[in-house]
Amino acid sequence: MSEHAQTDVERDVMEYDVVTVGAGPAGLAFAIRLKQLNPEISVCVIEKASTIGAQILSGAVIETGPLDKLLPQWRDNPPPICVPATEDEFWLLTKTGGRKLPVPPGMNNHGNVIVSLGAMCAWLAPQAEALGVEIYPGFAAAETLHAEDGSVVGVRIGDMGVAKDGSHKPGFTAGIDIRAKVTVLAEGARGHLTKRLVQKFQLDKDSDPQGYSIGIKELWQVPEDRVTPGKIVHSFGWPADSHTYGGSFLYHLDKGRIALGYVSGLDYRDPDYKPWEAFQQWKNHPMVKPLLEGGSIVSAGARAIVTGGWQSLPKVEMPGALLIGDTAGLLNVPKIKGTHQAIRSGMLAAEHLVASQLSPAGFDAKLRASDAMAELKKVRNVKPGFKRGLWFGMLNAAWETVTGGASPWTLKNKADWSSLQKLSDAEKPKRDYVDRTLAPRDRLAGVYFAATEHDEDQPVHLKVRDTSVCVTRCAEEYGNPCTKFCPAGVYEIVDDEAGKRLQINAANCVHCKTCDIKDPYQIIDWVTPEGGSGPNYQNL
Repeated sequence: MSEHAQTDVERDVMEYDVVTVGAGPAGLAFAIRLKQLNPEISVCVIEKASTIGAQILSGAVIETGPLDKLLPQWRDNPPPICVPATEDEFWLLTKTGGRKLPVPPGMNNHGNVIVSLGAMCAWLAPQAEALGVEIYPGFAAAETLHAEDGSVVGVRIGDMGVAKDGSHKPGFTAGIDIRAKVTVLAEGARGHLTKRLVQKFQLDKDSDPQGYSIGIKELWQVPEDRVTPGKIVHSFGWPADSHTYGGSFLYHLDKGRIALGYVSGLDYRDPDYKPWEAFQQWKNHPMVKPLLEGGSIVSAGARAIVTGGWQSLPKVEMPGALLIGDTAGLLNVPKIKGTHQAIRSGMLAAEHLVASQLSPAGFDAKLRASDAMAELKKVRNVKPGFKRGLWFGMLNAAWETVTGGASPWTLKNKADWSSLQKLSDAEKPKRDYVDRTLAPRDRLAGVYFAATEHDEDQPVHLKVRDTSVCVTRCAEEYGNPCTKFCPAGVYEIVDDEAGKRLQINAANCVHCKTCDIKDPYQIIDWVTPEGGSGPNYQNL
């Protein structure tokens, strides 16, 4: 039975040995490796985006080791954007200038390549299909299916053609049930099925709470003579204050293209902090602005990044299912890289299932004993060190790097929502922001470049359990931070004849999950909208 069984709808059933939720690097690497090892195993990959890669957003500089193992000949026919890293720079910014610092060892990108992760997944998908993997974009897994004993036996695809009030529109189609011997969750950061399963099976009872950042990114087209293909720049400092974990990335691609973005740790304290505005401020810094002036935005978007690391890894197996990639939480924070970890964990999961006759049991131990976890253990104390401020964090990061993470202690992670200070207690950091002139002028203009689409007449996919809190307690205690942290302007407090109320502009949503993570009352649940809805990123 499903968690929310509806008995009045006839559903078609498809059966596979394995169903994979999410066609990102983890899900596709898993499916490819499974078929390489045993072509007889039937595997399907479902993806909520309208096309493969349309909702994938990452920096992305990748370490190629795991990809070399998965597809040894990949360089003969590389992904459409694939620029070898040529030089690294690391900047400390002040409002009006900055200086170059030595590049930290983890950020040395010699031998790595800059890709568009969305384009890379679109390139991986046909290679999976050539091996017999069935891939279904536009299929949003709305819930998991469970046997009588509670074990996972597959997923239910969301119904299509349901009106906002829950009634069935003329084109209504009941979502199918995909039943499988094992379900592999590769949903990316803060997967909504994973969130429920972690609660149901208490997968996090022996780990710290998971941590996240929000990454906001744009792809720009500028005059070609400004671009040095392969140049990689990271910065920290302004516009973040010393208690806000933040930093930028700026990657020079080919053909006059620049990928740039800003990452804000969602453990920030200030209820008035606006991650999207911090990104726009950084773009107008004198060391960045000349690169972009006169250029144009091609695509823009936002996505949560999982940052909890070693101490926040939940148990990654349960009866009938397992977790891989960012859904498990494998990103290496000091390197700001997770793609090699995603591919690595996907391959490991495939190898485990082939050896175990499709039993998830034992995968957790296998992952913890692997290179993926050894890498996370070394850097486990770097991100939590910044809780005590920028300079302590930098010193601590240097210590952890020099000792290779050999400290006899492990710093704890707390849930991101719990770090938000109430307005009455909040230290008001001085935001020495500038007048900015580069596009986009506001968040709605940014949403336009995400090309996000949702049928307006469908149930709202942002479930707020008690909206009365918004205009009472939350307004008083925190000043409605949802209106500030959402990069797409989804949440709005309107004041009309009926009084003050929360308005949810769900059609703007770019599926970044920040609201689900940062809401201080934890009453927002992000669930999947109709399959195919959401952003349609170009080469992000």
